[in-house]
Amino acid sequence: MTAWPDLPADHPFGPHNLPYGAFLTRDAAQPRLGVRIGDEVLDLPAALHATGADTGGAWAGALQEPTLNRLLELGHTAWTGAREWVTGLFAEEADPAVVRPHLLPLGQVEMVLPFHPADYVDFYASEHHATNVGRIFRPDQAALTPNWKHLPIGYHGRSSTIVVSGTDVVRPSGQRKPKDAEVPTFGPSQRLDIEAELGFLVGGPTTVGERVSVDDAADHLFGVMLFNDWSARDLQAWEYVPLGPFLGKSFASSVGAWVVPMAALEHARTELPTQDPEPLDYLRGDGSGLFGLDIEMEVRLNGTVVSRPPYREMYWSPAQMLAHMTVNGAALSAADVFASGTVSGDEKAERGSFLELSWSGQEPMQLEDGSERSFLEDGDTVTITGWAPGPDGSRIGLGEVTGTIRPATELG
Repeated sequence: MTAWPDLPADHPFGPHNLPYGAFLTRDAAQPRLGVRIGDEVLDLPAALHATGADTGGAWAGALQEPTLNRLLELGHTAWTGAREWVTGLFAEEADPAVVRPHLLPLGQVEMVLPFHPADYVDFYASEHHATNVGRIFRPDQAALTPNWKHLPIGYHGRSSTIVVSGTDVVRPSGQRKPKDAEVPTFGPSQRLDIEAELGFLVGGPTTVGERVSVDDAADHLFGVMLFNDWSARDLQAWEYVPLGPFLGKSFASSVGAWVVPMAALEHARTELPTQDPEPLDYLRGDGSGLFGLDIEMEVRLNGTVVSRPPYREMYWSPAQMLAHMTVNGAALSAADVFASGTVSGDEKAERGSFLELSWSGQEPMQLEDGSERSFLEDGDTVTITGWAPGPDGSRIGLGEVTGTIRPATELG
């Protein structure tokens, strides 16, 4: 007997992946948790009942909830138990006849946000992105601010506006001040942008005053998902001094529907770039917890590939971001989310924002239909896909995060 379903060895959603999601069906009043296998989703509550595992402990109960929040709250041991059970369903010794009835074609379900976000922090962890932005906005000064290589810079976002892939994004309005104007005006953003990022879903709550070290960060990192931090650059430019991003960022952040467990990314771990100067002790630990991720991304605007950002070049490790986020004693909650910041590489074709790709509008992007873009127009659709190396030359798919821009709403 061989592992099933019968999928190509290099299928991005084979039994080596099994990302979590939440879905609705026509006959369901609330979402159910599932895992993706091939182009189907396994109904986890139904599979638990069919296999007799629905009384298998706390993790089994958590998989029967409508979101991942309860599982995230239980911590790393429960995550391991749940994954061992799920992967066992597709092992050689498994009985397909028991599980197959509970596989649903993706086309027959509606994917929804698989967790209720608790808190949200966005980082700024790409040296290439930070350097490009510095050169654009501060051409007569050093591209990186003096603190950038000493700590992972971040800001608090708005968790209530994290939306699942496929949700339309309404163009935000706010104050904008052109360089040659004396006073700001109010209206829809004219420089609406994307930020191709990787999001991290956190579990294992802590208490106020407790720190999470880089060496223990893995106990709190549940999984990753594709992330698009939509950004209104004109609103942001006027508001960010002296306290940083606010309304230019808080109107929408899109996440992929699939959360890939960290356990599925063991073969994607890679070394960090050289960090010089050496970070402070709390950002180093014993070194065992520091890692990068070899994840490839692709950004499409209205079907045209405009960028392929490489996550492996990110300067700061997710473990360092988490350690810095808690070093002051800030508590973690189940379903906290933090994102990496824009992923950009050294080459122009690897830049993860339109601000960089168009160099603030000076070098418009050419699309396959003959049109040009510097920033987003109403009706534009952006889709970010991603994948990582898996075992034996396979791929780990992250799926996609997509959104379409709708016109600004008028104030009533």
